[in-house]
Amino acid sequence: MSNTESHEGEKRASRKPKLGQNFLIDHGAMRKIVDALGDVSQRTVIEIGAGSGALTSLLVPRAGHLVAVELDRVLAAQLRMEYSREPHVEIIEADILTVDIRTMIGNRTGPLRDLRPSEPPKARVVGNLPYYITSDILLRLFGEHGFFDRLVITVQLEVADRLAASPGTRDYGLLSATANLYGRVEKLFELPPEAFSPPPQVHSAALRIDIAPRFEELQVDEHGFIEFLKRCFAQKRKMLSNNLREHFRPAVVGQSLRQAGIEPRARAEAVTLDRMAALYRILEQL
Repeated sequence: MSNTESHEGEKRASRKPKLGQNFLIDHGAMRKIVDALGDVSQRTVIEIGAGSGALTSLLVPRAGHLVAVELDRVLAAQLRMEYSREPHVEIIEADILTVDIRTMIGNRTGPLRDLRPSEPPKARVVGNLPYYITSDILLRLFGEHGFFDRLVITVQLEVADRLAASPGTRDYGLLSATANLYGRVEKLFELPPEAFSPPPQVHSAALRIDIAPRFEELQVDEHGFIEFLKRCFAQKRKMLSNNLREHFRPAVVGQSLRQAGIEPRARAEAVTLDRMAALYRILEQL
């Protein structure tokens, strides 16, 4: 990237952001984020919150098919004009929380003389997620996990620590359990406020989540188990047994905890997903 291109990218990023955007301007960090996606030359990459297009410019020469999603109308129009001659690049003005992901990825035809639709390679997702809807976006992506095999995202450091937390640690909670239910979370590196424009009041971190759902392994159904986890973590300061007693008789809760090998006074944050799944299966049979 030339000095002129770098200056133009920073100039675009320094414009007053809308919709809670803090544009990433650290070019070294952007390159590491794109590298973390792996080889995407034959894949669709979905960029969430393309903004001024700094990360987009690094993705264009690498992705087989790039879909950049931007909610801001002006920014989306500018990007659409900039990449109008790139047939493999689509700029979509939309909300990632409501857009039809299946349509974005699309179907591809099979080999020559075989026009039957073939399952496209799973897409990869990249983006600097707006802090105020990070959890909503992640839950939407987890709910559509069949379309993706990897997410590389930038989030608030506190959220990154929660996503990467292990059972029994202070940061472990419902978001941690949900993330680990859908994939393997790896914290890549941290970012100071000055890596963004305007600088936020918090530090950030880049994460890679390789999608690997555990529902079959744990012998649980997806939606039922997610709802069960919400009950278990409903009030984090309470013991798991107290949270469950709002839905099951105390005697049933106590017996089920013993059968699952969970301490009667344990909090949800101290229980592994395997134990949670065992408890869920026991209660579902009652």
